[in-house]
Amino acid sequence: MSAEASYDIAIIGAGPAGLYAAYYAGFRGLRTVLLDGLPQVGGQISTMYPEKLIHDVAGFAAVKGADFVAGLLKQSRRQNYDLKLEETVSEMVKEGDAYRLTTESGLLVQAKSAVIAAGLGRCEPRSLPALNGVSSSNIMHFVPDLSVLNDNDVVIAGGGDSAVDWALAAETRAKSVTIIHRRPRFRAHERSVEEMKNSSIKIIAPGEVLGYRKEGDAEILTVRDDAIGNIDLPFGKFIMALGFVSDLGAMGTWGLGIDGFRIPVKPDMETQLPRVFAIGDVSEYPGKVRLMSVGFGEAAIAVNHAAAAINPGMSVLPGHSTNEA
Repeated sequence: MSAEASYDIAIIGAGPAGLYAAYYAGFRGLRTVLLDGLPQVGGQISTMYPEKLIHDVAGFAAVKGADFVAGLLKQSRRQNYDLKLEETVSEMVKEGDAYRLTTESGLLVQAKSAVIAAGLGRCEPRSLPALNGVSSSNIMHFVPDLSVLNDNDVVIAGGGDSAVDWALAAETRAKSVTIIHRRPRFRAHERSVEEMKNSSIKIIAPGEVLGYRKEGDAEILTVRDDAIGNIDLPFGKFIMALGFVSDLGAMGTWGLGIDGFRIPVKPDMETQLPRVFAIGDVSEYPGKVRLMSVGFGEAAIAVNHAAAAINPGMSVLPGHSTNEA
C-alpha cells in the first residue's frame, strides 16, 4: 500500500467530462486528483476514435478526436491537480467526513468529495459469432489511425453511429467500402445515414456475416445478402463496429444505488451518497440526454455543488472565468 494523499475532490474518469471537471475544480480552488484506469486521458475518444471528426461540440464546426482531447488536457492543466493514470479505483469507503479510495495497484486517496465520470465503465467490444476463434491483424473493432485503411477494400459490420462514421471516414481513402447490417434501417444519425446512401459506399442491409476463410494471402468473408443470396467478399480491413458490453465493476459495491449501468443522481448531480456526484454517460435522471456537451454542463454543476458542500463558506455560484489570472 502507498501512503495516503488528501484532497478536496477526487474525480474518477479522465474522459472529456472528467477533464473538464478537473479544470473547474481547480478554478474553484479545490485540491484535486484525477484518476483513470487507462494509460492515457480522453476515455473512449482516445481509445476508439481519435482520428474521427466530432461535430456536435459548441465552438467547433468539426474537430478531430485526438485534437479535442489535447485541447481539453491543455485547458485542465491550467489548474494544478494530480493526474493518476493506470489507476482503477476498486474501493470507495466513507470515513468520517471524507472518503477513502483504493485503486487496484494499492494507491490510497482520501477526498472530501468525489465526482464519478466513468463513462460506460470498462467496455468489451462485441464480436461476431461467425468469427469466434479467428485471429487476424486485419480484423479490428476500432481504428486508432485512419491511414491503415488507405487503398484497402474495407468492410464494416454494424448499424450504429460508429459503423456509419467509420464508413464515411474510410470512403475518401479506401479502395472500396462495404457496410453490412442485419436490418434495413440504420440506427445512426439521420444526416450521416443520408450522406452514406448518397456516397460510393456499398450497403448490404439486411445482411449478415456468416463465415471467414483464408485463401493464400486473401482474406474472405462469406456474407448473406438478402437481395441476392450468399456472396464471397474479399477484404483488406474488416471493422466490427457492433457496440460494447459495459461493466461498472466494483462501483456496484459502493452504495451508489446503480440501476443497470447508470447511477441515479439528483438535480445537483449528487448520488445517494453525500458529496459523491456522477456526471456524463454514467449518470441518470429524468430527461437525460447523453451528449458530450451535456456532460460538460453536468461537470460544472457537480463541481460547484461539491465546492459548497465541503466548504459552507463557498457559494455554489462561481465567479466568471474572465476574472481568472
